Amino acid sequence: MNSRNWVRMFLTTLLVGAVSTLFTSFFVKAGSYWEYLQPVDLFELLGLVIFFTALGLVFSLLSQMGFFAYLTINQFGLGMFRGLWVPIQVVLILFTLFDLIYFRYKSADGDTSILIYLLIAAVLFGYSWLIAKIKAKETNSKAFIPALFFMFVVTSIEWVPGLRSTGSDYEWLMIIPLLLCNTYQLLLLHRMTNQEAAAEGKELTSAAKPGKSSKQNKKQKSKRKK
Repeated sequence: MNSRNWVRMFLTTLLVGAVSTLFTSFFVKAGSYWEYLQPVDLFELLGLVIFFTALGLVFSLLSQMGFFAYLTINQFGLGMFRGLWVPIQVVLILFTLFDLIYFRYKSADGDTSILIYLLIAAVLFGYSWLIAKIKAKETNSKAFIPALFFMFVVTSIEWVPGLRSTGSDYEWLMIIPLLLCNTYQLLLLHRMTNQEAAAEGKELTSAAKPGKSSKQNKKQKSKRKK
């Protein structure tokens, strides 16, 4: 892609992160807003909006770093492991699924039921599977495993700061913007590259037409001389 498309993706992903985090905060941190609504304190409410918007920009930047890191790692894996790269990704997906369930349950010292961790991992995996299917449908079947790896494994890695925070508020406040930003980037990339390829094709076609017409004019002139 050209630099203009990269800048467009960067800015729009920032917007997705900021808006989604702010919207999520209305539900996850409703108590913080309610505190300044009785009585109404516009200055403090504005401060909360600015804080969660800025937090969304940070989540978006984290998502974009993960996305571009995966693009690099994917090319590196294809070059080094070749045909083994897909099975390696499958193993890492299964390990991440196990980690989100068992290791999180063990770290909680039994305070929370394992069903909660099983449900969270299942929802995250199911959503990642759905997005990977859409990616494969819009591109090719070989894109399914890499897309699933990015949506599930990379998102889980990006989510680590939220998982280590005290309380569950920031877990939910972080995972929703990360999923939306990663989904947006993954599904936008091939569409932007396809548009750019189509535009280049049109330029080549339009550039080739004058050459053809000049050749036709030369042939007509030679016929007239004869």
